[in-house]
Amino acid sequence: QVQLVESGGALVQAGESLRLSCAASGLTFRRYGMGWFRQAPGKAREFVAAISWGGGYTDYAGSVRGRFTISRDNAENTVYLEMINLTPEDTAIYYCAAPRNSDSFLGIETYEYAYWGQGTQVTVSS
Repeated sequence: QVQLVESGGALVQAGESLRLSCAASGLTFRRYGMGWFRQAPGKAREFVAAISWGGGYTDYAGSVRGRFTISRDNAENTVYLEMINLTPEDTAIYYCAAPRNSDSFLGIETYEYAYWGQGTQVTVSS
């Protein structure tokens, strides 16, 4: 079955950087677009970034554009989220997600994704 395992979350100071990783298995990774979402306490899960199967197309939430970069290594079945200039508003559990079908393209809604990892906690202190 499909498994997504995130890692890289940590407690950091405002202005610092982090790189999250998501290792995928159980799917033909190179054929699937992937997404990153986050959920802060008491809030709904929200879109952060998405990347096409080949990595040539990306999309970002307005709140992270210019600070976060999504990328992928299809040889390693891994998708990354590079985050710089973190703020306390970025504090959340970060999830990677895969759609049910390989023809899904840069989905920004949670319902467009069928498979989710367990999440990794990012905490940014001021």
